[in-house]
Amino acid sequence: MFAVFKTGGKQYRVIADDVLEVAKVKGEPGEIVEFGEVLVVGGDSLTLGAPTVPGATVAAEVLKQARGPKVIAFKKRRRKNSRRKIGHRQEFTLLRITEILTDGKKPSKEAPPKRARAAPASEQASGAAAVSTGSEDNATARKAKAPEKGKQKASAKEKKPAKPAKGKKK
Repeated sequence: MFAVFKTGGKQYRVIADDVLEVAKVKGEPGEIVEFGEVLVVGGDSLTLGAPTVPGATVAAEVLKQARGPKVIAFKKRRRKNSRRKIGHRQEFTLLRITEILTDGKKPSKEAPPKRARAAPASEQASGAAAVSTGSEDNATARKAKAPEKGKQKASAKEKKPAKPAKGKKK
């Protein structure tokens, strides 16, 4: 199921678990915010709003409040010794869409639990052991190759003829 909703003068097409940046919205990280201005709800059947879909809302969890990259506004009037430099950082809210609701339903008040990405400790330890043995093999291979490279560089230097000294002539 997808929805198109409007906030901050822009429209966003979203599905559940999407992460997106929108213009700053009130809310602390971890809070659930609702967007009631839903223009389209789609899935098995498409519902177009005129101008909005009645009873449809999009619920999202606030991940963080942040500021975008600095944009420099530099203005110069040539030959007039006049210039102006101003920087601006736009504030935005990072959201994760939790639910797309229809028929006037209310969103669940708590955010869904975060997915566990890390592997269990026993698998991490065995993986670390495999990595360490591989790195030891790589280190010995590098040491074996290092003298060969040095010999090649020395032979390359011997091939070059000596440059005559500049300035004084004998």
